[in-house]
Amino acid sequence: MAQKTKHKKRGSTSMLVIMLIIFIALVGVVIFWPVDSSAADAVPQSTSGQDDVAATTLIHEGDVAPDFTVTMLDGREVTLSELRGNVVMVNFWATWCPPCRQEMAHMQEGIIDRFEGSEFVVLPISRGEERETVVNFLDKMGYEFAVGLDPEQAIYKLYATNYIPRTFIINKEGVVCYVVVGYDSEVANEMVAAIEAALK
Repeated sequence: MAQKTKHKKRGSTSMLVIMLIIFIALVGVVIFWPVDSSAADAVPQSTSGQDDVAATTLIHEGDVAPDFTVTMLDGREVTLSELRGNVVMVNFWATWCPPCRQEMAHMQEGIIDRFEGSEFVVLPISRGEERETVVNFLDKMGYEFAVGLDPEQAIYKLYATNYIPRTFIINKEGVVCYVVVGYDSEVANEMVAAIEAALK
């Protein structure tokens, strides 16, 4: 009987050791698992997070929009200052960003088609991504509207230091009249109202 008890204790100890090893392995995975750093760039929802968004915004309503030249996917170069006389919507986005994806799904019908024929230009600018990534995303989603590339974030850094999606509505005189970070149905309605007001 004594030997049986000793064997039973040894089996329990082995089981505890195995469980401890599994636990340590799981903790290691949690601590050292690579995190998508771009996810930290998504718009935070907390009040302190919104304060941080404000602090990272470089251009505000009433500011003259910084000039830039962006290369579009079709190879054309578009310079913001050459679009004076039009209302311009500059939208910074990325393929990995969920609210950006939501906004892009709304772009054609909700913005481009809605204001077709008016003095209005949309410049969706892919921030920090290579051409191939953007092309694959647009092809997969079936989007055919023009998109600009900003792989080094050079254009984006004229307007902000963090967080997307970001949209700047620029009036016919080149002055920013609406700024928003993030996207939802309320923001979509605000954008439309801002564009309509700028076109008057």
